[in-house]
Amino acid sequence: MRVKRYVVNALPEAVSRIRTELGKDAVILDTKEIKVGGFMGMFRKKKMEVIAAVETNSPKQPDPAPRKATPEVHAVVEQILQTAQRGTSAGTAVMEPPAAAAPSPAAVEAQPPKSAERENKEQYILNEIRDLREYMIKLSKQQSLLHEMSEPMLQLKERLQQQELDEEWIEKLVEELLEKQKRENRSFQKEEVWQQAKSIMAGWLEPFSNADISSEARIVHFVGPTGVGKTTTIAKLAADQTIKRGKKVGFITSDTYRIAAVDQLRTYANILNVPLEVVFSPSDLPKAYKGLAERDLIFMDTAGRNFRSELYVSEVISLLQSNEPNETILVLSLTGKTTDMSIIADRFTKYGIRKVLFTKLDETTVFGAILNLILKYQLQPTYLASGQTVPDDIERFRVSLYLDKLLGDGENE
Repeated sequence: MRVKRYVVNALPEAVSRIRTELGKDAVILDTKEIKVGGFMGMFRKKKMEVIAAVETNSPKQPDPAPRKATPEVHAVVEQILQTAQRGTSAGTAVMEPPAAAAPSPAAVEAQPPKSAERENKEQYILNEIRDLREYMIKLSKQQSLLHEMSEPMLQLKERLQQQELDEEWIEKLVEELLEKQKRENRSFQKEEVWQQAKSIMAGWLEPFSNADISSEARIVHFVGPTGVGKTTTIAKLAADQTIKRGKKVGFITSDTYRIAAVDQLRTYANILNVPLEVVFSPSDLPKAYKGLAERDLIFMDTAGRNFRSELYVSEVISLLQSNEPNETILVLSLTGKTTDMSIIADRFTKYGIRKVLFTKLDETTVFGAILNLILKYQLQPTYLASGQTVPDDIERFRVSLYLDKLLGDGENE
């Protein structure tokens, strides 16, 4: 028997190499995930180790045509790969594993039961096949769209990719633009492409627009990771409510992990002539609410933590309980990574938190994360904050102004 080890990025790559190098009769003996490369144990990349073997008396030859279907999982892999190699013109068709001929009762009795390990391996390979099928369908769809797209649409796509908009929404936008062109039986010029794109995305965002601090809420909690600017944002909103709307505002802070955070909010409280209460645990909240009983509106600053951890999220949620009308606003910085913001949004939306406020607008030129998060988690954007000036550097979220930033000037793209 000839045994060979392959280190590849994904199982389909190994199957193709095995078939070419060992022939059609080769079988996969083992698969496992490994890490390779890196420097001093860091920056290592995930790879797949595949062990394959073939009987030495079996001639090494490629598989020129689909084999007769068997119940073996590696045969399913090969048939899928052969179908993919013949072209992706039928990429949207569902590829099902080949049906095996029904064995006789005697044959069934003679077959030994599958071990749990073997079943797990077979299931893993079937999952890889499904992933390959989905990839081929996606690739075929993308290639089809590319052939139909005009130069202005390609420029729009490039702009949105630079803005880190998810491919899901870029593809959906292009499909809608192409459909509009077909209905009107003409090609859009560059300016029209930008205008139509803005109109389509405005329609997507419309159900989530016009969100603000609820007029019925007396207590507003602000949650979010460390460094996003919650404290400064609270001061900006408090100044707006105090100066422009004539409301009596009070502050509560539970951010006792950072002494500087308490001092910063206390400074703002003194400037705005707003009372401040400090709480160290949920048991301190009744006393704090009593101390602010005369206030029309209470803004509560919570501690910034690593909210990728469910534990820290649950700790903060325990501070948000109140018998009075209240709501919670998630604060996220646009300078953060989209992946990290997505994880944090996922953590908090599980508790029903839907309102979001984005900060540090002035520190980035990439705005795709806003649309990604709104559409994926059904978030309601309330404000966009930029800079440190209180109360000026904050404004209500406006769909039209946001899309202007996302799309940029089409003439210069």
